[in-house]
Amino acid sequence: MKAVLSREAGPPSSLVVEDIADPEPGPGEVVVRVAAAALNFFDTLIIEDHYQFRPERPFSPGAEMAGTVETVGEGVEDLAPGDRVVGYLKWGCCREKVVAAEDDLVRMPDALGFDKAAGLIVTYGTTLHALEDRARLRQGETLAVLGASGGVGQAAIEIGKLMGARVIACASSADKLAFCREVGADEVINYAEGEEDLKTAFRRLTGGEGVDVVYDPVGGDYAESALRGMAFGGRFLVIGFAAGTIPRIPLNLVLLKGADIRGVFWGEAMLRDPDEHRANIGRLLNWVAEGRLEPHIHKRYGLGDAAEALVEIGSRKVMGKVLIEP
Repeated sequence: MKAVLSREAGPPSSLVVEDIADPEPGPGEVVVRVAAAALNFFDTLIIEDHYQFRPERPFSPGAEMAGTVETVGEGVEDLAPGDRVVGYLKWGCCREKVVAAEDDLVRMPDALGFDKAAGLIVTYGTTLHALEDRARLRQGETLAVLGASGGVGQAAIEIGKLMGARVIACASSADKLAFCREVGADEVINYAEGEEDLKTAFRRLTGGEGVDVVYDPVGGDYAESALRGMAFGGRFLVIGFAAGTIPRIPLNLVLLKGADIRGVFWGEAMLRDPDEHRANIGRLLNWVAEGRLEPHIHKRYGLGDAAEALVEIGSRKVMGKVLIEP
């Protein structure tokens, strides 16, 4: 089978596509033929050894995928050849076949396509955990989403609306903000070209009260201004640092606003409560199958174009998900 491989730390151009042996399932394992794998921003980091996980090389990028079960190992009870599944494997999905523990896979609704399911787990799973478990977002509250046109940003807009929030989308260009409007944002802010900082814009759009929840996968220079524009008792969600810089927040702001800064470490939460994780993924799959969520596919690539796909993600030009379809 063919696989995209990282054989040495480096930029996307260092990746190679090679023929490797087909995987064999061990006890409790399943071999899945990959219909679609999804790339995320952290894939641009993991191939350069700049991420919290450093898998043994050679490895394939791609943390999540959807496909069809081909073979099962001894002791597998709930899955059989022909079952349609999604899975989060941390890395290794940009190849024609993957081997996964049965517990890492969730069966898909029959009505759901592989393309919409493949990129659901990381972005929507992170966001559901963030808004429901960490922020305790309530109906009628105002949610501000930074980096709102990206994968997790779109997920935050959609899930925020499902939870009854008023959503303010923040992005860096007019076309990105138009996309945010299309997926449900109530208000938009261009934080790259506007004359207002986020503090001023948030207060203007909330009648001077400030926003209740900030969803921040960006970090960098915008985080402090966003925190200053929060309401008393607000919750600031730390999702990630796509800007490349970890902000230094003055803690007196947290005190004066009676605010919380809440970390969202979805990967660890998933390990600590796997049953809750599987239940959340089941909810998300059903929401998409029912048309209540609509994951946007930015572009589809073949295995040989995985490097180009990662460059696109790294340039922050992506709106929605990037898929690799073997």
